[in-house]
This record gives sequence, C-alpha cells and structure tokens, in this order.
Amino acid sequence: MQAVIGLLVMVLGASYGLETHCDGRQDGAHCFGPLGGTVVFQLMDRALETQRYQFYKSSNKTTIILTVINNTIVHNGIKSRSSFNPSNGTFRVNNLSRTDSDEYPFEISDGINIKENRALRLTIQAPVSSVRLASECLSQGEKRVSCSSGGGDSPQYSWTLDERSLTDTELQSVNTETNSITLRQHVSGALACSVRNNVSKVSQGEEISNCGFIFINCTSNGTQISQWVFAANNTLCVEPTTSSPTTIPDSSTAEKWPIMAGVLSALVLLLVVGVAVVCAQRKKRSNQPNDEDEQELTYAVVKIKQRSGRQVQQRAEPEVEYGQVKFSERPRLTADPAGEECVYAKVRRGR
Repeated sequence: MQAVIGLLVMVLGASYGLETHCDGRQDGAHCFGPLGGTVVFQLMDRALETQRYQFYKSSNKTTIILTVINNTIVHNGIKSRSSFNPSNGTFRVNNLSRTDSDEYPFEISDGINIKENRALRLTIQAPVSSVRLASECLSQGEKRVSCSSGGGDSPQYSWTLDERSLTDTELQSVNTETNSITLRQHVSGALACSVRNNVSKVSQGEEISNCGFIFINCTSNGTQISQWVFAANNTLCVEPTTSSPTTIPDSSTAEKWPIMAGVLSALVLLLVVGVAVVCAQRKKRSNQPNDEDEQELTYAVVKIKQRSGRQVQQRAEPEVEYGQVKFSERPRLTADPAGEECVYAKVRRGR
C-alpha cells in the first residue's frame, strides 16, 4: 500500500505535462490549466464550413488567438504551442504560463452577423509536486500528524484511514492553519494525507500505531481509576484492563482463549478420574466379608438325663443339661465360600 502511494507521488510530482479539459460551450465557464501543462478547450461540437469562428484573449478582444473560416485555420496567434481540430471543435494549448490566465471571448458568425457570443475564464495553477507527513506522540497518548506539500496553488488537504474517512471516535481535532490532525489514543492503521487543487492531486501514506499507552479501568485502594497511562510506567493497577473504552476488541484477550480452554479441559478430566477412583474404592469395600462372617459356630454336646427316685403318672420330664456354646474365629479362606463345611456336635439322649 505504501509503495503504491509512494509511486503515485513520484509520478505525479515528476510529471510537469499535466492536462486539463475545459468545456467552453457554455457562457461564463471557469477553466483551470496546470502551469507548464496543457489545457484543451471544447469550443464547439464540430466546425462548420458556413460559419466563422474567432477566439480572443482579454475581455476587450484586443488580441485574436484563433480565426477559422470555412473550416480552415486563417490565423493562429500561438501556433507554436497550440492546435485546432475542426472535426471535434477542440483547441489545444500547451506549455501554459501564468500570463495565460485571462478572459477569453468566443464569437460565431456567418461572416456578417454575429450568431453567438460567449466568454470563458482561464486560471493557471501550479500543480502539487510532493507531500510529506510528520507525526508525534502527545503527553496523554494522542498522536498529532502534520501534512505539508511542495508547491501547488490553493492546496486542499484531506485525510483517510485504511482508505476511508476518519470518524469522530478516531479524530480528536483538526487544525486547518497547520494542516494537522490529532488522533485519539487507540487509533492505528494506514493513514494517508491527500493534497489537491484544480489541476492536480497527490497523496502520501504512513502506517501509524498507538504511542504505547493503555486504558486502565480498575479499583485501587477503594478508588476507581479510569484513564490512559503509558504502559511501561504504569503503577496504578496491579492487573490493568488493557482494552480501550471504545468497541475495539483487545487482541491479547483473544489470544488467551486457547490457554483458558486447555486449563478448563484439564480440570474436567481430573474431576472425572477422581470420581472414578472413589466409585472403585466403594465397590471394593462392599465385596469384603463382615466380621460376623469371620466367626465359626461350634455346637457343644447336649445330654438329657432321666431323674431317678421319682415316679410320676405321666412321663417324667427329662432334665436337660446345657454345655458351653462358644464362637471362635476362623482363618480367612481364599477358596470359594461354597466349599466351607459346617461341623455339628453329636447329640445323645440319655434314659
């Protein structure tokens, strides 16, 4: 982009043979010609053989520039640097000088009576030859850019950013006397200054960036701070908000999203693994035997004796002796619980 703009400046600045067109078919037309260049006057659609044309210089018609009769050039006062084309009615004048600025009357007649009488004004301007840009950073982070041109009469200045007009959120102020503008802190991009007049237009561009300032918006010691500060010397906020107060997004925030997504994925994975481990431990404990299953039941010998010396009509009620019943722990078996044996004591009934 800058190379193209630089080439345009070089070509237009070095070209001294600029050309402009002037429609002189309307009375009172105001035309402009480039100093050292060419102007083409459109005097008529085409020259007719039955008519006479005369082109004068100055309002009093004291100097005849061109006379055409029956489609033939009878007189050309500036023949060395001009030419007339009867087929399209144009009069071409080269190597313009400051003295060519004047009023030029034009007459159409049948040789006796004037059929049409009109005049045009020609103003010679020096074309713009070059454009220069100069920029500087201000104390609060704004950037002032000045534009100057080499040569050129009545230059007019205009500014663009990335090939579009500057907006109020980007442009802080304009100084027409110094041909400078002041840009706000967040503005960056391809800035171009165009200088033009009625005979030429030249542009110069420059890639600009901010002046190292950031916008902080935080609370420090209970005080709300919202302002632009120089990033290298910032001590107002521990973690400043680097985004500007406009709708322009901060590129650093966008770069952090992949890192934040990776950390979040790792945390979710650790949570899933932890839940799986806890579930496995609980299942393992539920499959282990209880303490009650570790005990073996031993049955003692129970004897029943008949009481002697006592006769009863009915069958005597036997007397029951109870032995000791105890439980003893048994060793854990690794074999299948279905293979365990139950040992029962022998039970006898005494008479």
